[in-house]
Amino acid sequence: MESIVIATIKSWNIKNALKFREKWGDTYKVHLVTDPKNLSADLLERIKPSYIFFPHWSWIIPPEIYEPFECVVFHVADLPYGRGGSPLQNLIIRGVKWTKVSALKVDGGLDTGPIYLKRDVFIGLGSAEEIFIEISNLIFQEMIPEILEKRPKPYPQKGEILEFQRRKPHESELTPEIAENLPRLYDFIRMLDGEGYPRAFLRLGRFKILFSEAHLRADRLCGRFEIMEDEED
Repeated sequence: MESIVIATIKSWNIKNALKFREKWGDTYKVHLVTDPKNLSADLLERIKPSYIFFPHWSWIIPPEIYEPFECVVFHVADLPYGRGGSPLQNLIIRGVKWTKVSALKVDGGLDTGPIYLKRDVFIGLGSAEEIFIEISNLIFQEMIPEILEKRPKPYPQKGEILEFQRRKPHESELTPEIAENLPRLYDFIRMLDGEGYPRAFLRLGRFKILFSEAHLRADRLCGRFEIMEDEED
């Protein structure tokens, strides 16, 4: 039986990977890796997977893994526009409403590999976590099955190149420039509202106010806030 590996850490991807294994278990032997320490060349040599899929993987994939094995990364941008870190946040802060999920072959560069396929995704509404769940469903229900069934040959990236920088925690602080209007404030809060991301925050004396679950109404922004001691104070 053909073996494949799915390497991911986010809860929604793990859930979908388990569903995928249940559905396709008679066709593929699916190995799930949820800790980067467990993804070793020795393990892969024993498994000999035809593909290694990386939905939402934040670590550099070394040559001893991507050279002997076909490694597929899923990146939330219409590559080559949007290479680099924090693509969803960088797109939302630029006002982008529609983008693509790009499935690309790992080649050692930063999101520079050839493309297997792309799929459209709407990012104009919803929290980061809601969008990532939608993207995860798209990857596991459509993109991975299509790659396995059709074996597309990856083609070189073409178009405008724009490289993003990975966002840092201090960049989640709300500033007057961000709060210039309600839609921009809404986008800033929702793009950081997801598992493992530093929430949008506002400093108030020795406290930090964290914002989440934002909803944009006609004349107001509703949501949830939490107040905690500012560890940097």
